[in-house]
Amino acid sequence: MDDWKIGDIRVTRILEMCDPLRTPSEWFPDCSDEALEPHLHWLAPRSISPATGRIILPIQSFLVRTGHHTILVDGCVGNDKTIADFPHWHRRSDGTFLKRLANAGVAPEEIDYVLCTHLHVDHCGWNTRLVDGRWIPTFPNARYIMARRELEAAQAASGDATRTYEENVLPIVEAGRAVLVDMDHALDDEIWLEPTPGHTMGHVVAIALRSRGIGAVFSGDLMHWPMQCIYPDWNFRWDTDPDQARRTRWAFLEACSDNGRIVMTSHFPLPSVGTISRRHSSFWFDDYQPP
Repeated sequence: MDDWKIGDIRVTRILEMCDPLRTPSEWFPDCSDEALEPHLHWLAPRSISPATGRIILPIQSFLVRTGHHTILVDGCVGNDKTIADFPHWHRRSDGTFLKRLANAGVAPEEIDYVLCTHLHVDHCGWNTRLVDGRWIPTFPNARYIMARRELEAAQAASGDATRTYEENVLPIVEAGRAVLVDMDHALDDEIWLEPTPGHTMGHVVAIALRSRGIGAVFSGDLMHWPMQCIYPDWNFRWDTDPDQARRTRWAFLEACSDNGRIVMTSHFPLPSVGTISRRHSSFWFDDYQPP
């Protein structure tokens, strides 16, 4: 399923790719074979590739259409970007993302807002595209909403090997399309940001939604894998502030459990949309079943 209704709001997945990338222990240092073994029967083949033992990681955006705005949550990897650590992502020339956006009935010029959960390379790549040797905004009429604290962190990391800031962020700022906000910014009475620091210091749950009494939230990278619901203390290897990331994850799971709030994740196995429940003192992520 690639389409959901949240009251009067329509949400559509725009999937760029979905491939096995790293083993559980490479990404989650606290993960052990003993902890993993009882869960392999449901992790494979959707979340762990039986052939490689690697975690299958969707890279996706969510298109949000309300009665007032057309919004893109995060911007995937993009084309022509410098990402040497992941050869499959490095300098791509793939038309899948824009084709799938077009298949959803939206042209880049029709996006009103791009909401950035954070500014890591796999979440802001399509912020820009390369035209005649110059990076320009992919969505020329959009306001790119970024947490002020996240932009400051991205600026401090400029010059790193991925060139994420130079290729994906700075051109947006220079084009005058960036809108810097506090981490609890509200777009309107249906859509607002919620601070969830830890993975990065300016990480926000990009959008919290509520329409006709139905609530949903985009979790960004505060969790990367369903096993982090069962083991909230397991940090992702590249969490900037591990202690803060744990506190944020626990608070988020508590706030979303057993109340029907729909959680739309960036990297959980497809369909990546579910609800949180608490069973036997653990949190579980269950695929969302529309009423």
